[in-house]
Amino acid sequence: YFFLFQESMHAYAANVYTTVIEELMKGKQRKFIAVEQEFFRLWWDVVATDTQKQQVHQLLQEGRLEFVIGGQVMHDEAVTLIDDQILQLTEGHGFLYETFGFRPQFSWHVDPFGASATTPTLFALAGFNAHLISRIDYDLKADMQKNKKLQFVWQGSPSLSETQEIFTHVMDQYSYCTPSQLPFSNRSGFFWNGFATFPDPPKDGVYPNMSLPVTDANIHLYAQTMVANIKERAAWFRTGDVLWPWGCDKQFFNASVQYSNMDLLVDYINRHSAEFGVTVQYATVSDYFQAVYSRNLTWEIRGSQDFLPYSTEPFQAWTGFYTSRSTLKGIARRASSLLYAGESFFTQYVWKHPEGSICKCKALKQLQSLRWAVSEVQHHDGITGTESPKVKDMYLNNLMYGMLNVKKLMASIIFDINNAKRNGEVYSSVYTKGSGKPDVDLYVVVYNPLAWNITTFVTVSVSSEAMSVYDELGYSVPAQVQSSVESQSTYDLYILVEISGLSYRKYSIKPLDGKQSAFIGSSIKYKRRDLTRADQQRRQLFPVVNNCYQIVFDQNTNLMHSITERETNQTVQFTQEFLEYHVNGDTEKGPISDNYLFAPNASAVPVSKAVGLEVMSGNLMTEIRQYFYSNVTSEDYIYAVYTRLYSVPEGYDGKLLCHRIEQEYSVGPLELNREAVLRTSTNLNTRQLLYTDNNGYQMQKRLFKAYVNNTVARNYYPMVQTAYIEDDTTRLMLLAERAHGVSSQGNGQVEVMLHRRLWNNLQWDLNNNLTLNDSSVVRPLIWLILGTKAVTNTLYRTSALALEHRPVVMFGALSGDKPKLPRRLQQNSVHDLPVTVPPNLHLQTLSIPGWRYSSNHAEQVRGIRMGKQKQGDADFSRVLLRIRHLYEVGEDPVLSQPVMVDLKSLLKGLGSVMAVEERSLTGTWDVNTLERWKWRTAQYPGKRFFNSTETSEDFIVTVHPKEIRTFFVYFQVQ
Repeated sequence: YFFLFQESMHAYAANVYTTVIEELMKGKQRKFIAVEQEFFRLWWDVVATDTQKQQVHQLLQEGRLEFVIGGQVMHDEAVTLIDDQILQLTEGHGFLYETFGFRPQFSWHVDPFGASATTPTLFALAGFNAHLISRIDYDLKADMQKNKKLQFVWQGSPSLSETQEIFTHVMDQYSYCTPSQLPFSNRSGFFWNGFATFPDPPKDGVYPNMSLPVTDANIHLYAQTMVANIKERAAWFRTGDVLWPWGCDKQFFNASVQYSNMDLLVDYINRHSAEFGVTVQYATVSDYFQAVYSRNLTWEIRGSQDFLPYSTEPFQAWTGFYTSRSTLKGIARRASSLLYAGESFFTQYVWKHPEGSICKCKALKQLQSLRWAVSEVQHHDGITGTESPKVKDMYLNNLMYGMLNVKKLMASIIFDINNAKRNGEVYSSVYTKGSGKPDVDLYVVVYNPLAWNITTFVTVSVSSEAMSVYDELGYSVPAQVQSSVESQSTYDLYILVEISGLSYRKYSIKPLDGKQSAFIGSSIKYKRRDLTRADQQRRQLFPVVNNCYQIVFDQNTNLMHSITERETNQTVQFTQEFLEYHVNGDTEKGPISDNYLFAPNASAVPVSKAVGLEVMSGNLMTEIRQYFYSNVTSEDYIYAVYTRLYSVPEGYDGKLLCHRIEQEYSVGPLELNREAVLRTSTNLNTRQLLYTDNNGYQMQKRLFKAYVNNTVARNYYPMVQTAYIEDDTTRLMLLAERAHGVSSQGNGQVEVMLHRRLWNNLQWDLNNNLTLNDSSVVRPLIWLILGTKAVTNTLYRTSALALEHRPVVMFGALSGDKPKLPRRLQQNSVHDLPVTVPPNLHLQTLSIPGWRYSSNHAEQVRGIRMGKQKQGDADFSRVLLRIRHLYEVGEDPVLSQPVMVDLKSLLKGLGSVMAVEERSLTGTWDVNTLERWKWRTAQYPGKRFFNSTETSEDFIVTVHPKEIRTFFVYFQVQ
């Protein structure tokens, strides 16, 4: 199914579940926690026998097997988008609830490299009672440990504050693996099954590093070692309950030898508890938190500050993975965005076209293949780029397969709706550019997946300059065509599209027929300039202008010089250059950079001594192409920037387009042990303050901190979607379509790491094939917005989502001279009821999950107990809807207000809403029955439980700042 997962499944994961279930059945005192559902589901679907399945049900009921987190994976927290975190959590929770009626209430986020403040909020919204993390800065952890401050109540969101706070436990310095050193032996302890080797397990069953077995001769010494460690840790916490994790990565593949040794130890310590002063029991995460909760202590509150970046020692800043494998990061986000579009497209099809001919079950499988692929890549060794090339290829293959399925589905829906002849040449190419053959009319179907009206450009690759573009009614559409950046023989056709929420339009592209044609962009090439000899005194400035900005370039250097924001007439000095950090790959010579770590030798070095410039200008767009060469005579460039400025004709809403300076970069192939950054320098007095986002959900303020060692790397932060710098009046925003490391290494500066290519000889990296010898060329895109704080505030959240969810473009060819579009299509796209929310709300999810579980908990549990889980077809009647408020309290006078939404009216285009149920974030709780533990704080010494938000009367809900509200919606069946 997935060959690599299969490989580790057979050799490792399958053995874990098979042997653990068998061992749990042998001893009533034994317990076990399971985390990632992707592995468990593969075991359940492929390996587990009926008897084992019955045993799992029994163990869950007895509380001896417990699922924690319950998502498909343990997701990374630094470089993932909130939508994808929610998707992977929902995917796992839906399976657990449908199969077992089980709802996880605790987290076990022990391995992500740093902790985001979004995570506690998500887990609170999902109904969790406590959150557990481990990897935070070594110096900070030492300090918290010393002062017994590793446990606190975390209010991760400033706007949701105490309503979505969660008790958080940070693991001590020993983290999540059992300390294995035995003072009485040179063999390790507590890992009796040794370490997994796969795909080929040893024939004799003797694995490497099998721990010293417990015997009568050593049991007292073993017990002393364990008790000493327990007591050391007890001193770091406020209660007498110590969470002592037993296990590590790739453990319990032979649970028999594990439990049989540990049983002896547990029994021995408890028989001598008077002597040791300790009792020991097997426990789940829930047992531990229940014990701490019942002490009823008063806990300190932590605000919305995150734990990023993460360092493990002075020269180990884990800030390299913010950029590692940029191509994988980009494709993961494109896949996520395509899935988002495919879900709402399919949901509308099911409800608007009940007579449609597409098999819904097959369609759901196509969507599920992409849900699964997007979920799994959120793993903390997935989108992070910290996996071997083989595993990276698995992620990419699964993403590409899922994307192909969803593209096929969307194309087949278009054809079904339009009753097109089945024999017409049909192909769909989403995001990639189509190729128009001159003798064939091309038509383009463009779907806007956002619930706002959008005016933007889509790009189509064509083979000639002489083109005309028409809409469904035969009216001419503004367009511009110019020679392509990519190749000499093709042209880029930019079409101005205006599409209402969750709707599509159809455009036909024809070879010129004497009527209105697309504007043809004209090119001016400037002489390549030698930067080393540029005369700073003799500036030759020339402007590029639209309604919002004037960008000035200096012909003397071919570099950008300044940007003027035209509304306020504010001019900002603005220069950009590419630099490289040179890094060490030899562990003998000092700290290294690898997939995880960033350890620069010195300051970044400028890469180019000469810049070439070409300006393509036309009525709708000007594109400035800059090529950066290592010297004046170089043949090839490793770096290029394509800057686009858009002009919108009268009669179109061009507010977002006009304020967008689009930059596409081409970087690579790099030399070995180089890390490439784009540094933007301005004359804004920013005091080196930087703002970056947590997961596209909330912003964090990043003060520049000086350290004794490694200051450059420790001031890098992840930008998932947004970063900005500002002075008292002006803000420069950066919006990204994939994650990057970002930093402000000087006043008025912001630098973005775009690419890394590394090799080192660290044994651990070599053993796991963790080299980052990435010789690819990457093509990331960043949108810049410059303006007053007030103006950028109204634009940046909608713009970030407009970049994330650009329209999906599908191509088809119509042979013959005059394609007559069916009347149906005109009806469909022009007169359909769009789905639209106000600009401060985002329709975060509109999908048909297909779950068969009952929304009534008692009924769901009863059905499972009686063995009556519904088999058979998915349930298409339940629609999952999420609405998110984009603004914080007090962030904007207008946009930060609560919004009333009439769900019936919002969704009337899909049909008549019959019922709405408000649910927890992942859908498994009815919010009216969800009572989370209320941990006592100085702020709230009383109340013991949280009750949820007010429910909707008459389908009207009020969405408050930063809320994410989740609903099941049922329509009247037509």
